[in-house]
Amino acid sequence: MRLKPVPALATDVTSQTLRFDDNPLCALLFGQHHEHLALIEQQIPATLAARGNVVTVSGPPAAVEAAAAVLQQLYRRLEGGLEIDRNEVDAALRMVRRGTAADAIGFPGEDVLIRTDKRRISPRSPTQAAFLRAMQRHDLVFGIGPAGTGKTYLAVAAGVSLLKQRVVERLILSRPAVEAGERLGFLPGDMKDKVDPYLRPLYDALQDMLPEGKLGAKLESAQIEIAPLAFMRGRTLANAFVILDEGQNTTPSQMKMFLTRLGENSRMVVTGDPSQDDLPPGTASGLKDAIGKLDGVRGIEVVRFTERDIVRHPLVETILDAYYRADDARAAPDHG
Repeated sequence: MRLKPVPALATDVTSQTLRFDDNPLCALLFGQHHEHLALIEQQIPATLAARGNVVTVSGPPAAVEAAAAVLQQLYRRLEGGLEIDRNEVDAALRMVRRGTAADAIGFPGEDVLIRTDKRRISPRSPTQAAFLRAMQRHDLVFGIGPAGTGKTYLAVAAGVSLLKQRVVERLILSRPAVEAGERLGFLPGDMKDKVDPYLRPLYDALQDMLPEGKLGAKLESAQIEIAPLAFMRGRTLANAFVILDEGQNTTPSQMKMFLTRLGENSRMVVTGDPSQDDLPPGTASGLKDAIGKLDGVRGIEVVRFTERDIVRHPLVETILDAYYRADDARAAPDHG
C-alpha cells in the first residue's frame, strides 16, 4: 500500500483550537523557533498558529484533523516522559497520512517502552509495537520487511534491556558473512579485520544504547558477543538473547543450524528482508524457507513490516517507492 497525501479541499475550510496544559511540554512540542509546527505545515496543507499554549489549526477539514492528530500524539509522548525531535515529528506525520487521525491519537506503545543506559526507545508505528510485544512474549520471533523499518535496532534494544535487567546473561548478535556484491577475501587483515566492517551496523546500534566504556567492558567479558553466523556452529546458546540479522542471506541449512542453537532460558530474534538477498543465483533463502515452515507454529511469532513502517529519513520511503514502481512496471505484461 503506497503512502497517500492528506487530501486538500480548497472549497471547504475549517479551524480547530487545541490547548495544552503543560507550558514546558508545550515549548518542546512546538520545537525551537516553532520548527516542529513548520515541519507539520510543510507536509499537511494546514496553517498552525501558536499563541502561548494554544494552537489554532486552519485549513481543509481532513488536513485540520490530521495536523491536530499529529500534535496530540506528540504531546502524549512528551507526557509519557519521551523526547521528540524532527524524526519523531516525521514518524507521527507518516502515521497520520497512512491511516486515520483517530488511529494516530490512540496509537499504542507506551507499554513497550525500552530504557537503555543512553536513551529511552519507544515504537514509532503499530508494527514496531507489535514486534516489541512479540519479543516479550515469545522465545522465537521473526521480524521481516524492508530496510529502514527499525527491525534490527529494536531487536538490539530489547536484548540490551534484558541484559541490563539480568533476565539473560549474554547478548549474542550475528550476521551471515555474505558479501553484498563485494568480496571480503580481498579486504586486508585477518579474519576479524575482514568481517568487522560487515558487522558494523550491529556495533552502531549498540553504541547508540550503551556508553563506550560500558560497551567495551561487556564486549571484553563476552557478555555481548558479535560474530559471523559460521561461528555459531556446534554451540548451544543458553541464558542468552540471540539476534540473527540479515537472515535473508542464509541458506536453509544455515538457518536450521542457527535456530537449533536455542538453549535453556534463551530467546532468538531473526530479522531480514526476504525480497533483498545477496545469495548466489539459484540459492534458496533460509529466511523464506523458515517462515514457510514455521509461521503459525505455537511459540513462534512472525511480525511483518512494510514500507509504511519506515522510520529512517523520509526520502528512504520515497526511494523505495520509486524502486517498487519501477519493478512493477517491468513485471507488467506488454500488451503492445
